[in-house]
Amino acid sequence: MPKTLNIIIYPDKTLRVKCIEIKKVDDKIRRLISDMELTMKEKDGVGLAGPQVGQTIRVIIINTKDGPLAMVNPKITKKSWRKESGEEGCLSIPDFYGSVKRHKKINVIYTDKHNKKIKLAAEGLFARVIQHEIDHLNGVLFIDYLPKKNLKDLPEE
Repeated sequence: MPKTLNIIIYPDKTLRVKCIEIKKVDDKIRRLISDMELTMKEKDGVGLAGPQVGQTIRVIIINTKDGPLAMVNPKITKKSWRKESGEEGCLSIPDFYGSVKRHKKINVIYTDKHNKKIKLAAEGLFARVIQHEIDHLNGVLFIDYLPKKNLKDLPEE
């Protein structure tokens, strides 16, 4: 039975860790994925990354119209030259939003929860969420893209 996980809140140092690759998706990882899916739904998120729940491994969950999509070891293989700005927030930085410029289209390769390699093309909000969550795996937060003057309301790291 999946359980709700605690969300790590900024400025916790876990959010700045570069996550390690997962060698093989086993039952422990699949259980974590189920817990992350439930947590994302309950917290009304559009995405969730391992470090946000205290796991410094390369796993993200994206909320899609077809339900949650788990990506293990996701890598962006292609980015459009065109970018667009859009407002972003983060479950780990509650009640704080900012406009971030991201690639409009991306291609990504990842492993699914059955250890299958998947290639995917994404655009618009879907591409934005994937980029945001992959940033988490590299210790990057959306606030890193914002001008310093916009960060005065945030706690110090």
